[in-house]
Amino acid sequence: MLRRIYTKKLIVCFVALFAILLIYIIPNNEEKFQPKQELNYVDKNVQYSTIFLLDSNNYLSCTKVITKSKNTQDIAKELLQTLIIDSNKQDSIPNGFKAVIPSNTEIKSLTFNDGVIKVDFSSELMNTNIENEEKIIEAIVYTLTGIEDVDYVIIYMDGNLLTKLPQSKITLPSTLNRNFGINKEYNINNTKNINKTTIYYVSEFNDKEYYVPVTKVNNDERSKIEIIIDELSSNNVYKTNLMSFLNSNTELISVNETLDELVINFNSAIFNDINDKEILEEVIYTISMSVNDNYDVNTVVFNVEDEEIYKSVLKSIE
Repeated sequence: MLRRIYTKKLIVCFVALFAILLIYIIPNNEEKFQPKQELNYVDKNVQYSTIFLLDSNNYLSCTKVITKSKNTQDIAKELLQTLIIDSNKQDSIPNGFKAVIPSNTEIKSLTFNDGVIKVDFSSELMNTNIENEEKIIEAIVYTLTGIEDVDYVIIYMDGNLLTKLPQSKITLPSTLNRNFGINKEYNINNTKNINKTTIYYVSEFNDKEYYVPVTKVNNDERSKIEIIIDELSSNNVYKTNLMSFLNSNTELISVNETLDELVINFNSAIFNDINDKEILEEVIYTISMSVNDNYDVNTVVFNVEDEEIYKSVLKSIE
């Protein structure tokens, strides 16, 4: 009798010890499925600047590089060095892009005053083929005017104002800004009422998106915002690796331009999700960047059927 009781107690003790052992060996569900926390260190001192480099499709494209300089003049010099082929700044160029200014080009002087950069290059600046002459000027102008407080660029070569490209004979304004255009496409029927409208599209390299501006040169008499929305919503926009995510059923209902703001009113087709009233980031960026190059405003307001959905501050979009 005692032996049975003793044996029973031993079995109970063994089962209890085994249960305790299982608790320690096998974690509970809360511990098992608790996500790991990782610390991500962000260096707030890293400064990025906008630059326009050639992509794999030979388009000048908007991307960013790290710059170390702090004042406008030094940032401009650093970005121009990055634009020079085989310069000591080539390691900072992102994959899929390349510089456009001929190698061995020297920046002889650069000054910044009252929103204007004056830069004097050596004669190697134009040591290129006829197809790249205008692209070099476009890259310089768009890169430098992407710097805050820079509105205009004046280009010299060996101390002389560059007023004509040597091979193409294209005449340059003495003072350049983004009205000069970039990646130009021409569709002109006559020399009167020529309209230039720069429109930003989306492109990709290794699944990473970036933005490509194209200046449409034509005789279209519509407003620039009408041209921008029509081009971005066109079914024919998917060509030569340029894309738009704007729904083809999107309609521009009204536009109101004030001193500092452009209010654009759309129908509901602009929504990616009508229930959440969400507009795709690519749609916001392509429209906002296009407005930035064509209008002298600080913000773009996206309305849908007269309800404000989003406000874009243009200084922060590049």
